[in-house]
Amino acid sequence: MNMRVVSGIKKGKALKAVPGSSTRPTTDKVKEAMFNIIGPYFNGGIVLDLFAGSGGLGIEALSRGADKAIFVDRDGKAIQTIHENVKICDFEDHTEIYRNEAERALKAVMKRGLIFDIIFLDPPYKKQQLLKLLEIINSENILDEGGTIVCEHGSDIELPDTVGALEKRKCETYGIIAITIYHKQI
Repeated sequence: MNMRVVSGIKKGKALKAVPGSSTRPTTDKVKEAMFNIIGPYFNGGIVLDLFAGSGGLGIEALSRGADKAIFVDRDGKAIQTIHENVKICDFEDHTEIYRNEAERALKAVMKRGLIFDIIFLDPPYKKQQLLKLLEIINSENILDEGGTIVCEHGSDIELPDTVGALEKRKCETYGIIAITIYHKQI
């Protein structure tokens, strides 16, 4: 599948997909819709791409004006692909890339006292840990006030209207994929 940066300073750059079938990249159509809801452009900010796969969502956010992105994936091929895609887009100075499990990665960023403006949660559809991760993000305060969480999940999954201070703002369905967006109340 061909993936590109949809908009921003790196618009049109072709991105590599992770070899094999263990990850499914977000389609350009869904990516465009997602960023139209949350952006579409950013005036700085830090992004966490927690199930990064090829890194497409974090790279898109950087292309659209985010200052920094932290990419996390537990798959070695994914990590290699993220490094390649970050290099293709010349974003090495704006990224950190870690091979880790999602919950352990959240603990690591909590220790560093990092607070994010945007968090992308796009776990493999079979492993629905979204609720647990939303609860951790809420209780540990790693999303800035007014910050956004974008959850990508199977359209058969219904996420709650609120998780602590996180409030569901929008839920859109694109075939078998759904996107649920939470904002942190100020």
